[in-house]
Amino acid sequence: MTTTAEPTAPRTTHTVFNQAPPRRDINEFTLNTALKDALAHYAPDASLDEVERIGALVGSADFISDARLVNVHGPELRTHDDWGNRIDEVDFHPAYHRIVGDALEAEAHSYAWTHPGPGANVERAVRFMLFSQVEPGHACPVSMTHAVVPSLRADPALADFWVPRATAAGYDPRRMDPASKSAVSFGMAMTEKQGGSDIRANTTYGVAFGDHYLITGHKWFCSAPQSDAFLVIAQLDEGPSCFVVPRVLPGGERNTFRIQRLKDKLGNKSNASSEVEFDATHGWLLGQAGKGVRTIIEMVAQTRLDCVLGSTAGMRQCVAEAAWHARGRAAFGAALIDQPLMRAVIADLQLEAEAATYTALHLAASYDDDSDEAADFRRLATAVAKYWICKRGPEHAYESLECLGGNGYTESFPLARRYREQPVMAVWEGSGNVIVLDVLRALAREPRSAKTFLGFLETGLGRHADFDAAYESLARSLQSAVQDLDSGDAAAQAALQARGRVLVEKMALLMQASILFESAPAEVAASFAAARLGADRGREFGALPDGVEVDFLVARA
Repeated sequence: MTTTAEPTAPRTTHTVFNQAPPRRDINEFTLNTALKDALAHYAPDASLDEVERIGALVGSADFISDARLVNVHGPELRTHDDWGNRIDEVDFHPAYHRIVGDALEAEAHSYAWTHPGPGANVERAVRFMLFSQVEPGHACPVSMTHAVVPSLRADPALADFWVPRATAAGYDPRRMDPASKSAVSFGMAMTEKQGGSDIRANTTYGVAFGDHYLITGHKWFCSAPQSDAFLVIAQLDEGPSCFVVPRVLPGGERNTFRIQRLKDKLGNKSNASSEVEFDATHGWLLGQAGKGVRTIIEMVAQTRLDCVLGSTAGMRQCVAEAAWHARGRAAFGAALIDQPLMRAVIADLQLEAEAATYTALHLAASYDDDSDEAADFRRLATAVAKYWICKRGPEHAYESLECLGGNGYTESFPLARRYREQPVMAVWEGSGNVIVLDVLRALAREPRSAKTFLGFLETGLGRHADFDAAYESLARSLQSAVQDLDSGDAAAQAALQARGRVLVEKMALLMQASILFESAPAEVAASFAAARLGADRGREFGALPDGVEVDFLVARA
C-alpha cells in the first residue's frame, strides 16, 4: 500500500533581514555633529535655516538618486552637429543640471563674495561641503567659479563684466553671448602634455589682435569644458600670461574651442574633463603680461582650499555610511556598532573626519581675515592641509568601505564610488610632491610665513605631552630645513627635498592638533594627540592607543 505524505507549507527562501535600512531622507547637516560644532565655533552667526535646508536636500532620496544617475550616465562629447558643423558640446544627464543648479542657487560658489565679512568663507565652505558629500563630481565647476573671483579682480574692466555674473545665485547652461546671461560658470586650463605642473614649460602662445589676443596651442587637462569662460595660461614675449577665454564671443559668435576628447578617468565620472585645442582663439589679457602665474595663483589657492573641503566632505560620507551600517546590522550576537573591534575602527574614522572638518573650517575662516598674519598663516597652512587631508582621503574611504563588507564593494552603495573619487583631490591643484615643493619654497622665500605657522602651533603647547614632544621635534626639523635652504649647499637641499614628505606630514598633524585644542571638544583633541602624535600611534585605522575616547567618538559618528 502506497501512502502519500501530507503536503507542507512552502518555505520562504528570500526574507530580507539583518540589513541596515536605506540611508535616505535624512538631514546631512543636523546629523553631522562635528560640522555643526565647527560651524558654531567659526561662524556663530551663520544662517542655520539655510544649511539645514541644504542638509535635507542632499540627504533626500531624490538627490541621492540623481547623484547615482550622473555617475552611471556620464557626460558625452559631441564634436559636430548632424550637418558637420563643429560645435564641441558636452551633453549631460538631466540630473547633472539639477544638481549643479541646486548648488549654484544655494550660493555654494558665491556666498563668500556676496556676503563678505566674518564667517562668510566658513558659511560658503559648509554649503560646498554638503553638496560635495553626496555628489562630488559637480563640485569642480562650482569650485572654479568660486575661485576665479580674486584673479578676475586683477583687471577692473574684466571684473566689472564677469564677477557679477560669476557670483550670481543661478545656473544657465545655455551656450550664448555672456552679455545676455545673468549667471555664468568658469573653468581653467593650464596643464599641457609636455609641462604638467611646470607651467613655464607651456608652449601655448598668444599674439596681439586689437584690444585682445589670439591664442594657439593645446591643454592636456581642462575640466568642465562646458563652462562659459576659462582662465588660460599662454606665452607672450614677456613670459607666461593669464587670459580670459570665453566660449562665446561678444555678439554671439562661438570662440574657437575644440574639445579633442573627454578624459576616461578612474573616478570623478560625472565631471567632464577634457583635452582642448586653441587655434587663433580670442582671449583677453588678465593682469600683467608675463605675470600669469602670479595672476592665476589666487585661483589656485582657492581651489586648493576646496580640495581640502572636498576630501573632508568625502570623509564625512564615508564614516557616516560605515556607522549607519554598523548600527543597523548584527553579527555574533550583537550589533556591529557594539563590537569592540568595529567600535575602534568607527572611532578612528570619526577622529580623522573630525580633524579634517575643524581644519577645513579653520582654514576657511582665515580667508575671512584680511590681516597680514592671516595671509602668512594660510600661505603655508593651505598647502600643508591640502597635502595631508587629501592624502588621507583614499585610505579613509577604503577602511570605511570595508566596514560594509561585500555591500561596500558594490555599486549599489556609495562608498565604491567614493573610493574612486578621493584620489582626485590629492592630484588636482598639485599632487603630493608638487605641494611639498611648494611648502619648501615658501619656507625659503617667505620666512615670515614659517614664523607665523610655528607661532600658531605654539598655542597647543602645554595641552598634551605627546603634542609637546612632537612640537619640539618639528621645531628642530624646521630650523634645520631653513638653514639647509639658506645654505646654498646643493647636497643638503637635495637631502631636504627627499625627506620633505616627512616634514610636511609632521606640520600637518601638529596643525590639526593645534586647531582641535583651540576649537573642538576636549575629548576629540586629546584623542587626536594620543592617536596621531604619540610614539605608539597606529598606522592603520582602528589601531588605537590608550587615551582615545572611543565611546565619545562613536556617538558623534
